[in-house]
Amino acid sequence: MADQHAVQQFRDTGYTVVRGLFSAEEVAHYREHFMQLRESSSYPGDFGGTDLTSSDPLKRYPRMIHMHRWDALSLNWMIDERLARAMSALLGKEPFAVQTMLYFKPPGARGQALHQDQYFLKVQPGTCIAAWLALDDCDEENGCLQVVPNSHNLPLLCTVKADLTQSFTDITVPLPEGMQPEPVIMQAGDVLFFNGQVIHGSFPNVTTDRFRRALIGHYIVGDARQVAQFYHPALRMDGSPVELGVSQGGSECGVWVDIDGEPSVAMRPIETAVAGPAHE
Repeated sequence: MADQHAVQQFRDTGYTVVRGLFSAEEVAHYREHFMQLRESSSYPGDFGGTDLTSSDPLKRYPRMIHMHRWDALSLNWMIDERLARAMSALLGKEPFAVQTMLYFKPPGARGQALHQDQYFLKVQPGTCIAAWLALDDCDEENGCLQVVPNSHNLPLLCTVKADLTQSFTDITVPLPEGMQPEPVIMQAGDVLFFNGQVIHGSFPNVTTDRFRRALIGHYIVGDARQVAQFYHPALRMDGSPVELGVSQGGSECGVWVDIDGEPSVAMRPIETAVAGPAHE
């Protein structure tokens, strides 16, 4: 459950970690379940496919998307009452659930370039929130999540091309000098909650023997009336469907400019931004 300190940190920085929200036994069960699923078949949402002979670790263990649509364990986790209580405390109202993802990030895998989830979900009005459950202890060596504190106060930023030697996705958002991501060190069972505007990503897993698996849920504020088509149908946290409209592309995104020696954001039509795939 998110206590008052966690709520205040979420409001101040855009993210917070609730330690030990899921037990070691639960986490071990999730790891075994998803490893068995991944190694036994392909599923809807495996856009890149699975190639067990590839030298690319992410081809051998590609991410899984929208598992809750066909896997009961994923659905039950997505609407778990502990997640519902925590996010209700952080947001002031219970959210709607729209997506599950499983990132395996095996040894040697690339990371994901910095991005903002709201760029993809296009929630209107309001924004989204992520619940990022660590299934392994994660640190800088195995590619823990990196977040930019206070970036929840920024608008959506225009994207540029990412370095594909470091990231498996092809877009990123640039940062001005003096603004840097910070690693979020977590133990298995911890959950990181972060606002949809927060700039985040991860660096490669440089270990030779450690996975960095994460079970992720994406949610939208309970006042939302629209979300991008990819995230329909939305669910209430009791599992019942909720009817929402389909949001279209936004009108503007921000670019960094220098004003009197300080970085500031100027808005431009969002059509100039590079389109991109799903997110971590």
